[in-house]
Amino acid sequence: MMVTLSVVTPMYNERAAVDHFVARLRPVLDDLKVTYEVVAVDDGSADGTVSRLLELRAAWPRLRVVKLRRNVGHQSALAAGLRAAAGDYVVSIDADLQDPPEVIGEMLAKATAEDLDVVYGVRSDRSTDTVFKRRTAGAYYWLMRKLVGPWVSGQAGDFRLMSRSVVDTLNQLPEQRPVYRLVVPSLGFPAGEVTYVRAERVAGETKYPLHKMIKLSLDSVTSFSAAPLKLATWLGLITFVVCLGLVVSGLAAWAFGVVVPGWTSLYIAMLLLGAVQLICLGMLGEYVGRIYAATQNRPQYLIAFDTGAEVPVFTSGRA
Repeated sequence: MMVTLSVVTPMYNERAAVDHFVARLRPVLDDLKVTYEVVAVDDGSADGTVSRLLELRAAWPRLRVVKLRRNVGHQSALAAGLRAAAGDYVVSIDADLQDPPEVIGEMLAKATAEDLDVVYGVRSDRSTDTVFKRRTAGAYYWLMRKLVGPWVSGQAGDFRLMSRSVVDTLNQLPEQRPVYRLVVPSLGFPAGEVTYVRAERVAGETKYPLHKMIKLSLDSVTSFSAAPLKLATWLGLITFVVCLGLVVSGLAAWAFGVVVPGWTSLYIAMLLLGAVQLICLGMLGEYVGRIYAATQNRPQYLIAFDTGAEVPVFTSGRA
């Protein structure tokens, strides 16, 4: 059967939100009067998310459950869903209902009416987020626009609609750690936006605590820009100038016969040089690590089972 719309939903320990999500999503999709499927990708949950999804699937056959063998992260789970999706259009949305499923119809209508390949869900109001979340998100998108380009929206996350052409292109990219909120706009497909008010999480806890936000930022920077390497070069030049100044001051003190104990200046110089060297080595290490991971070519994820397949098979995904 030809599928017009696929809805891809990565899930990680979302047992408390699954029922709410299905109750909101199903009537929205039924009202669209198009053939559809919902691809729920379980990212190694340990709270009964999979078992509940399978129970719900008994009453909703269009719900497709793809279980990954272990937790691989939100973006890799999304990649698994995109490769599994069969629709002419694919919508990615999280299960926490902060992004409203009711907007999907507007996205699809806009894409077909204006012949768009991408329609982004843009948050017009984030007052339900904490001040810390809003500030850090604002800093992240400001940095990404500076490093990647002005086409990165400051209020668009992973809630978007994409055409089959965009999805096929994404599936062919050799990304080991894809950051789709940057990859998709960088492709340059015709795009539009729909706005919505971001709601509070319906249940459960956020899946993006501080350490994951930092990891996302690091992946974003190292995947799309060599700026950290350029920064390392500038730090080296600045440090060289500072150390040259210390050398000149030391020679001047010796020439004028000034007794200088020396330990303070030596201590400062050693700290400065050591700090800069460690920063530069860390930056280089991030890029070398990515090169190493690419040469290993290990699977981005492994699928335990897929209820959409006629016979469950052991499959893997490679970036």
